Amino acid sequence: MEKRSRYSSVSGDLWGGLTAMLVALPAAIAFGVLIYSPLGPEYAAQGAMAGMLGAVAIGIMAPTFGGVPGMISAPCAPAAAMLSALVARWGEPASGIAAPSVLVLMALTALLSALLQVMYGQIGGGRLIKYIPYPVVSGYLSGVAVLIALAQLPKLFGLANGASLWLGLVSPGQWRWEGLVVGVATMAVMALTPHFTRRVPGPILGLLAGILSYLGLCLFLPELFSLERNPLLIGPIATATGSPLAALEERALALLDLDMAHWHLIVVPTLTLSVLLSIDTLKTGVVLDALIRQRSDSNRELRGQGLANLAAALTGGVPGSGTMGPTLMNVSNGGRTRLSGLVAGGLALAVLLALGRLIAWIPVSALAGVLLVVAFRMVDRHSFRLLRHQSTRLDFAVVAAVVVVAATAGLIAASGVGVGLAILLFIRDQMHGSIIRRKRYGNEIASKAQRLPIEREALHERGRQVVVAELQGSLFFGTTDQLISELIEDLQTRRFVILDLRRVQLVDYTAAHALDQIQAQLAEQDGLLLLSDLHPSLATGQDLESYLDDVGLTHASERIRIFDTLDDALEWMEERLLEEAALGLGEERVLELGDFDLFREAQPEMLMSLIGCVEEKSFATDEKVLSHQDQGDQIFLIRRGSVRILLPINSGKHFHLATFRQGDFFGEIGFLDPGKRSADAVAAGPTELYALSRELFNHVSRRYPELGVRVFARLARALAFRLGHADSQIRSLEEQ
Repeated sequence: MEKRSRYSSVSGDLWGGLTAMLVALPAAIAFGVLIYSPLGPEYAAQGAMAGMLGAVAIGIMAPTFGGVPGMISAPCAPAAAMLSALVARWGEPASGIAAPSVLVLMALTALLSALLQVMYGQIGGGRLIKYIPYPVVSGYLSGVAVLIALAQLPKLFGLANGASLWLGLVSPGQWRWEGLVVGVATMAVMALTPHFTRRVPGPILGLLAGILSYLGLCLFLPELFSLERNPLLIGPIATATGSPLAALEERALALLDLDMAHWHLIVVPTLTLSVLLSIDTLKTGVVLDALIRQRSDSNRELRGQGLANLAAALTGGVPGSGTMGPTLMNVSNGGRTRLSGLVAGGLALAVLLALGRLIAWIPVSALAGVLLVVAFRMVDRHSFRLLRHQSTRLDFAVVAAVVVVAATAGLIAASGVGVGLAILLFIRDQMHGSIIRRKRYGNEIASKAQRLPIEREALHERGRQVVVAELQGSLFFGTTDQLISELIEDLQTRRFVILDLRRVQLVDYTAAHALDQIQAQLAEQDGLLLLSDLHPSLATGQDLESYLDDVGLTHASERIRIFDTLDDALEWMEERLLEEAALGLGEERVLELGDFDLFREAQPEMLMSLIGCVEEKSFATDEKVLSHQDQGDQIFLIRRGSVRILLPINSGKHFHLATFRQGDFFGEIGFLDPGKRSADAVAAGPTELYALSRELFNHVSRRYPELGVRVFARLARALAFRLGHADSQIRSLEEQ
């Protein structure tokens, strides 16, 4: 069974590699002709040979060193469209650059872009594909399709070299009907092939149909059966000195003629081409991974693709990338491993060696027909669906803008527009939702500090002086105006503004300046800005508190306070409000037993009996009063100071449940039902307590039953309130 599975895998790779080569090779030849033909018809054959050399070099090297099994790499449309535009621009008479120097510049551009691809893979650039918005990618590919179509229509109609496309299209007298017949036959067969067979690739059948159509025309027009000076055929490879080796000699000599101005010409094209080829490869890799359910190494693929393009440049071939059409053909026919890619490259080499001389007889219009069908299929027609809804029309505008710029100003300009629009899309997405996740007022939210009834009432009355805003997302120049706009009314009417930053992923200098504006406006009415949950390290690597101090926000102002948690900020603010209500702790005195609400209205003899039962305890700051899992039946009464109740969680961390202050009590669960404690209790400062055990209290309550009834009734009321508070905390956690 294992041997059969291995045989099936190898046979699938062989057949997949064969069909992929049959798709990739005609397109590679066409791309080569597209790139070289702006220099003149005599360079078309050189372009065809460069396309085949690129298919061989990339086809063998990319699967050898790449990281995506099953991917087929070959010369691609984005590279062809960009390089043909560059060759056309550099080859204009006004540029003053000779044809051999143009080809050298193109080769250097391809070589340096290949080195950049290797560098991208080395520094982890393979992850960047997910940061490129799909509308930008869609617009770019559609723009490439438009450029290819504009370049191939003159060849389809047989227009003279340099003739205006639009004038030629409306002037049938300039058409070569023989070429038009061949091109239409090629496109028709390519378009109809999927309806009849999927075993033989459409490009190879289309190209065969074009060649047969041309041969059929030769029966009626014998003059077409000639290679010399025949603009309808690629023709033999020729250079100024008449041989392929002479072409390499010409380029070597042209390299010596390059000066610094020439090198400046290729800087931007090199960067653009490297990014284009990388995006095309990574996009194909993402699709392939989804199809065959694998996770490939995108960084290794970039390095392998760079090495493959380096080999192509050194052998005089056309650069390329992981190509979608041949890859899908490979997978659909059983190709799953790198062997299928090596098979495709090896078969391309065999075709080059065996049939290389025959490329001279390929009709130019047949290649134009192949490329026009490829261009049509590259256009993202699904993007027109974006026009249906108001929320997606901006995305369609991005697609259209990139296409228009690519068609009118070239792919390099479209690259710049694409990057700019990607930034705008990011800003749009960040601004789409509110920077404020939730806004509450002081009478709707409280700290975990347990307050006495009179304190709770005072805080509820003064709570409208406080607003708590939970922020989310990125706080940067695109969202700061929104933040100020949503807080503008509160800044005019509230004294305390608390900003919870736990969900903030980014803060820039504009946002820091906006925070400074907020605190300045609060200062006019003697208010304060409180910041909580500042991340020690954001996604960008920022230490937020240090950053705010560096820009002078927290260092220079006394009207901004920073707290570790929202609860700490709320507790600090509540203390200020209680001080204003004359309910603050002030000069804290040590409470006696009769000062506690549990024993209010107790008779003196009852208190005297209880005093003999309680134990006085003192604790320093951060000293543990009790630990979870401790056995005990004591209730603790806070005479002075405060105690934090902490629930142990994973990794030695604790969740802050509550803070109990002077006059309050804790440990009531163990008092009512002696057993193991469920949480830790830690002194939040110098603290003095009364500890009363249930066993000793039982002796007193038997003597004074009325005291027991009152104490347990007040315990029940306190527990009911605390359960209600715990319920609100749980709801708050569910909303986070």
